[in-house]
Amino acid sequence: MFIASDNTTIFILLISLGILAWGYYRARPFGKAGILSWLQSVSLMGPWLLFFGLTAFGIYINLVSILLLFVAATGIYIYLGRKLRSLAEELEDSQPKVPQETETPTPEAVNLSDTSPETPQQQTPKTDTTPINPEDLKVIQGIFGIDTFFATETFPYQEGVIFKGNLRSDPEEVHGRLSSSLQEKMGDRFRLFLIENPDGKPVVIVLPSSNDPQPATGGQKILALVLLVITVATIFQAGGLLLGFDFFSEPRRYGEVLPIAIGIGSVLAAHEIAHQVIANRHQVKFSLPFFIPTVQIGTFGAFNRFESVLPNRKVLFDVALAGPAAGGLLSLLMLLLGLILSHQGSLFQVPT
Repeated sequence: MFIASDNTTIFILLISLGILAWGYYRARPFGKAGILSWLQSVSLMGPWLLFFGLTAFGIYINLVSILLLFVAATGIYIYLGRKLRSLAEELEDSQPKVPQETETPTPEAVNLSDTSPETPQQQTPKTDTTPINPEDLKVIQGIFGIDTFFATETFPYQEGVIFKGNLRSDPEEVHGRLSSSLQEKMGDRFRLFLIENPDGKPVVIVLPSSNDPQPATGGQKILALVLLVITVATIFQAGGLLLGFDFFSEPRRYGEVLPIAIGIGSVLAAHEIAHQVIANRHQVKFSLPFFIPTVQIGTFGAFNRFESVLPNRKVLFDVALAGPAAGGLLSLLMLLLGLILSHQGSLFQVPT
């Protein structure tokens, strides 16, 4: 039984290494930025891979070593994040800029189409991307106002445009109003972001929705379903181990394992449902969970991916926190209920 468990752990480790290799292959076309992002993933997965890899071969490390691994991984992650931000600033500085007419700094005056052979200094340099056409740009400029964001300069950026100007109200409120106005005028064709530039000044970036994260493919949905089925099986096996027998060898004893499986499954379900509920409340698309099965404790949880652009950090925080908060609260309630119902003849005895 233990040999089978070790083999399962090694199999999961091999899958994880394969995922990292596939991620490296996908990151290479994006150059230095892609490699740095991939290294961030490695820094997050590294401690887990090392811990469970050593455990599979009978090598156990103490709690202090585990904490040091996580501290080191966190430091590497932060360092790589700073390198990514520096690279992004360098790319932004290298983007061609179109100076804005300063006599009448109004949103209506900012128009990239006002170029002619007589004014070569305002010609937009050729880039590898297709800029927003003048008609769409004029409509987008119309969403700004003196009570939200007073646009003073416009620059082409990738397939979209950057607006510099003055923020006239609360950032979250302004972002909501501008996004609603943009959707009303342009439908679902563009996405609006309100961020700070390296100088700490507000900047509005508008990009086409074609750059949005792609939804899960049919194959990925099938994979999520397969992982769910395997996770249910490993949860029953973990319950059998707690009761002292191999569930796969004695599946008829499922009734004994069922309460444990329901408990673990309830925590997982609360975690994932909370993610989806908060994502829907913020109108953010969230993928199906990809569960990570393991024989030892049933599952290592699940990972998800955002399938739409996040409007701000608050949404990211809310969606990310909702799952652990719901699962943790339910776990605590189960623990308290179990302690209340415990007695001298309880199946599991907790030394107090």
